[in-house]
Amino acid sequence: MTKKTTPLKFKISALNLSLIVLFISISLFHFTRSPHNQTLTPKTTSRRNYIVRFVQYNKAEHHKEYLEQNANGSSSWEWIHRNNPASRFPTDFGVVAIDDEAASSVIGEFERLEMVKDVTVDSSYQLRNLLGRNEKEPFSDVKKRPGKIFTSMSFGESEDNVADSVTSNQTVEWRRELLSHRSQVTSLFGADALWSKGYTGAKVRMAIFDTGIRSDHPHFRNIKERTNWTNEDTLNDNLGHGTFVAGVIAGEDAECLGFAPDTEIYAFRVFTDAQVSYTSWFLDAFNYAIASNMDVLNLSIGGPDYLDLPFVEKVLELTASNIIMVSAIGNDGPLYGTLNNPADQSDVIGVGGIDYNDHIASFSSRGMSTWEIPHGYGRVKPDVVAYGREIMGSKISTGCKTLSGTSVASPVVAGVVCLLVSVIPESDRKQLLNPASMKQALVEGAAKLSGPNMYEQGAGRVDLLESYEILKSYKPRASIFPSVLDYTDCPYAWPFCQQPLYADAMPVLFNTTILNGMGVIGYVESQPVWHPSNEESNLLSIHFTYSDIIWPWTGFLALHMQIKEEGAQFSGEVEGNVTVKIYSPPGLGENSFRYSTCVLHLKLKVIPTPPRSVRVLWDQFHSIKYPPGYIPRDSLDVRNDILDWHGDHLHTNFHIMFNMLRDAGYYIETLGSPLTCFDARHYGTLMLVDLEDEYFEEEIQKLRDDIVNTGLSLVVFGDWYNVDTMVKMRFFDDNTRSWWTPVTGGANIPALNDLLAPFGIAFGDRILNGDFNLNDELIKYASGTNIVKFPSGGYVHSFPFYDSSESGATHSFLAGGKDNADSAILGLMEIGESRIAVYGDSNCLDSSHMVTNCYWLLRKMLEFTGKNVKDPILFSNSVKLKTPLHQDDEQLPTRRTDLNFSTYSTVLGKELICRSDSRFDVWGTKGYGLQVRGRNRRLPGYKAIDLGMGLNSSSDISTSKGPKFADKNKEISSGNKFLGLLYRDDLDAPVVFPSHWLVPAVVAVLGILLLINFWRIRQKRRRRRKGSNSRFTNL
Repeated sequence: MTKKTTPLKFKISALNLSLIVLFISISLFHFTRSPHNQTLTPKTTSRRNYIVRFVQYNKAEHHKEYLEQNANGSSSWEWIHRNNPASRFPTDFGVVAIDDEAASSVIGEFERLEMVKDVTVDSSYQLRNLLGRNEKEPFSDVKKRPGKIFTSMSFGESEDNVADSVTSNQTVEWRRELLSHRSQVTSLFGADALWSKGYTGAKVRMAIFDTGIRSDHPHFRNIKERTNWTNEDTLNDNLGHGTFVAGVIAGEDAECLGFAPDTEIYAFRVFTDAQVSYTSWFLDAFNYAIASNMDVLNLSIGGPDYLDLPFVEKVLELTASNIIMVSAIGNDGPLYGTLNNPADQSDVIGVGGIDYNDHIASFSSRGMSTWEIPHGYGRVKPDVVAYGREIMGSKISTGCKTLSGTSVASPVVAGVVCLLVSVIPESDRKQLLNPASMKQALVEGAAKLSGPNMYEQGAGRVDLLESYEILKSYKPRASIFPSVLDYTDCPYAWPFCQQPLYADAMPVLFNTTILNGMGVIGYVESQPVWHPSNEESNLLSIHFTYSDIIWPWTGFLALHMQIKEEGAQFSGEVEGNVTVKIYSPPGLGENSFRYSTCVLHLKLKVIPTPPRSVRVLWDQFHSIKYPPGYIPRDSLDVRNDILDWHGDHLHTNFHIMFNMLRDAGYYIETLGSPLTCFDARHYGTLMLVDLEDEYFEEEIQKLRDDIVNTGLSLVVFGDWYNVDTMVKMRFFDDNTRSWWTPVTGGANIPALNDLLAPFGIAFGDRILNGDFNLNDELIKYASGTNIVKFPSGGYVHSFPFYDSSESGATHSFLAGGKDNADSAILGLMEIGESRIAVYGDSNCLDSSHMVTNCYWLLRKMLEFTGKNVKDPILFSNSVKLKTPLHQDDEQLPTRRTDLNFSTYSTVLGKELICRSDSRFDVWGTKGYGLQVRGRNRRLPGYKAIDLGMGLNSSSDISTSKGPKFADKNKEISSGNKFLGLLYRDDLDAPVVFPSHWLVPAVVAVLGILLLINFWRIRQKRRRRRKGSNSRFTNL
């Protein structure tokens, strides 16, 4: 009896096992159908349009024949004929449709041709919130909508749609009662004074790139031409935005007057009724604007991608053709570092918005420009501001309405520009007026507002009459903007006026724009010169970097300022002028070169060098931002703005933290070069916040030596990192025909763990969310990570959180939605004379999407690291580790192996070198204590680093070296190998792979096979039993 029971139990358990396998397969099929993977390329799409740019202009048919005769694989692509007004002019690009399967080979064929400049996808532009209604976010629930990423363009008619600033440096006070009379915006600028002189914008050709206009609109007397560049068969404006913009510029209705009613309107319909456009439409329209000799162009659009080269370079060509472009700076305020392109370009007049009280509108984007970071420093933008709240303009067919936004402020300035152009006699316009001379007139004539800083208001509010006076007597010249840097002029000169200069500091960078009204091209004749006004001013040392060629019309001049060592005890002001001589080729009818000397006035505050304990160094070098890669937002709760594009700089989205630290008595300097490029003896604390890049091996070794041997302390703010979650966040972009996948998490935890490994500290891969209370302060933990390794004797604070990572979410579901175990998030420890403090979330310091700040915690951490002051709550015996917090290295977060990180990194595959944002004595070297080309820089008393030896330290500190970068690229766990096969997320090589159904399908097949196998075994046993029974019967 016992013998028969065992096989029966085995059969039942086998059957149950097979059913369980089948159930798991069905469950996997259900749960792996992530909503993020539903954005795969449509199966019906077999071709995609690409822009082929050529090195010279020619007829479109000639370009077509050239490709057909010289490129192979003609059956895989097709030339797209563009039937628009620009087709009768020579062009420098063509649009071709290429089969998806052959895209890589065909593009390679094209780009090897001598006459082909490059091949790029024909990206579409999708406006968001263009009219203040039917808002179209570029991201919704972390899924990208079709079209190029664009930020919001304008707000609706209701003031309630615009939230007042809560993070600006000045208070916005909006007084509704002042608007009851609805003043004409033209009268506020004094336009009637120029009208009375006969200047009304006559014979000025104004291109309005927008949604079109109706030919019979009663508000316009001079609609010269309407062109349609879209795939819709209409010239009319069916949205109302293009009509409104045109009304602000040239409307003649008494209720909503425009600035220049006699301006010749050329309406370029570049957006469809669905608010979509394509790069090729813009390129054709821009070419037509150049060919038809436009004077002014208004573009009330913008986005964060300043690396869309076909678009950006065509804007450069357009302004080089002497077309004055005016563009909205963006509606992403009050956040800093949110300038939109093309308004952030120096050759474009970028316009911000103010209200009728001369306060910066909360929606207006703030500077600085961010594409110069990390090695340089951003430029001042916007250029000027204008009224952008509750502005009256024309409705779509008749009547007037109000709108708000920088896309409204932009046509205000465009109307001013049209009026100013008409002041100059038509015969002299092209000789005197150009994008540089018009910007000179606007910024020099602008009224500086009291309260906002230079990155909020630029030169200030446009002053039409002052600019008119400047243009009346204008002679071609070059100038610098801003022309003054005055540390006594606060808050306008923020952030410079916030922190004085002192000896032994990192250079302070000030990036100015050269405006060259003498010609489209110019040159710097010789090195700029610093002219100190007195003996004390000789303590200032300035190095200069500048544009080799000033084109088109503009360039840059950057000042790298240091106080000499002999000024270590000086307190006072240094003052003087910087001069630079610019020259351009002769003008029309001239025989000699044009010369002009630009002057920049400096008035700077200097203090004695602060003590080491209050000096903090901020690591900017290891920060990566969008573009060019998909760098995800640090808080995963923010589902409509998933890109990290605000710069992550002390003076952009960390500007409130910067102000707080200055108010607390700390001095914060920026390091835009590797960690080998600073002298640790001068600093109390190195701050690493929200960093995404890797580290050179030399950096890891030097930091270890700095902390163990020179007394440098360290503060680290990490962020989430989870490979499974990153894989789930990917999406297929229909524009670029490639997978977009996060390059890293909120922070690069594997790289940080390598940096912290010598100290026995490591972060994990959990994504923690929730609130916790510490020292009677409630803090929001938003997509932070956990600490998994920390030495004994340290102090570690742990709290219960919800884990939203892919693996953590599964665990939480099985546990009833909660994690019962506490997660370690804050750790503090001492190493000899140095101290380390680590925290797992940076969102409480980042003003972009902050819920609650943790500035008080940062102050406590800096008091500990810089001054060895221990807060009794943070250093309670109850949180002191008696045994190390430990996790095996094999279980630590690993790098992704399915993408080429070196594409985005300033470390991988790059040379370690100290750049021009380092101290002058290490420019062009590898840094302190390291062998360099031509010379070796080693400070007296600074211990040389032996890269082959461990450090003498306590038993809690590991002496193991971090992996070499060659090993980092090879680092693969078995799980990541599997993921790498399923999710090949290389942006340059789109892969269509059935990853969302393959795994459950394989498991399901295995389950079915297992069932069949058990069924066969059971049948065999039945036959055997029947055979034995018959034998017994015969017996």
